[in-house]
Amino acid sequence: MRTPLKVTALTATAVLASVGLGACGGDSDPGPTASPSKISVVAAFYPLQFVAQRVGGDAVTVTNLAKPGVEPHDMELVPEQVRQIVDANLVVYLRGFQPAVDEAVEQNAKDSSFDGLAIESLRDAPAGGEHEGEEHEGEEESKALNGKDPHIWLDPTRLATLGDKLADRLATLEPGRAADFRNGAAALRAELGKLDTEYTDSLGTCQRREIVTSHAAFGYLAGRYQLEQIPISGLSPEEEPSPQHMAEVAEQARARKVTTIFFETLVSPKVAETIAREVGAKAEVLDPIEGLTPGSSDDYLSVMRTNLGRLKAALGCG
Repeated sequence: MRTPLKVTALTATAVLASVGLGACGGDSDPGPTASPSKISVVAAFYPLQFVAQRVGGDAVTVTNLAKPGVEPHDMELVPEQVRQIVDANLVVYLRGFQPAVDEAVEQNAKDSSFDGLAIESLRDAPAGGEHEGEEHEGEEESKALNGKDPHIWLDPTRLATLGDKLADRLATLEPGRAADFRNGAAALRAELGKLDTEYTDSLGTCQRREIVTSHAAFGYLAGRYQLEQIPISGLSPEEEPSPQHMAEVAEQARARKVTTIFFETLVSPKVAETIAREVGAKAEVLDPIEGLTPGSSDDYLSVMRTNLGRLKAALGCG
């Protein structure tokens, strides 16, 4: 149960959410009603929901702040979502990735939050070639991350570590089920280890190693499997690349005989398609798994395996 002081903070935060954070009415998801015997977990976006459900099992009720089809980077919160953060036993998020979530956690859930980025040594984010000196969407996120890349979930081994640490945190909330949480994390680690082996074996011998991506989401995946990411935009998919940077990407793609320009599911493919036409390549989806598409029956593992098939085709892997 939340303390009276914690709940009292809701009034000011709800006003902030409706006025300062904006109202995108269709984005509010009341989520499941938590049983008194279960730990209520709020996940900031899909990969964290996936891990929390796998680790927590039937001991948790997980609510995802980002509905399917919503791009989570610059997601705004409505008052109902702030209430979910206030009432949760645990909020799982990545500090700096979603500024609106950071603000709500800072005001209402500092003592009941789990920052997945705090457990990892982060990669430097590559430059995306945005217009210099101009404000653009995603700038607040980039500053909050201090030039670091938050997309740790695209390396299965890092996601497994996040699961282990989350199990430890859940155990502090429900000590009697600590063994269950750690067993859930171990089972998840085994699944992710199998996925990691599939990637390592499949991408070990390829004709090319370069992947041109619509934004710089795949640095951890590329680093894990000895690929080179060439991003069109920076950390946020909403950042607009400059014409000069687009020309540089196209030049690199031609020089390295890139056959595929990758775009993603939740943002416009227009820039990637423009570069693909210019260099005579095809445009194809490579999903950063920041959220699922509405009505999808996929999960993290199946989307990662779909990504692997597309990478193999694009890179000419045997």
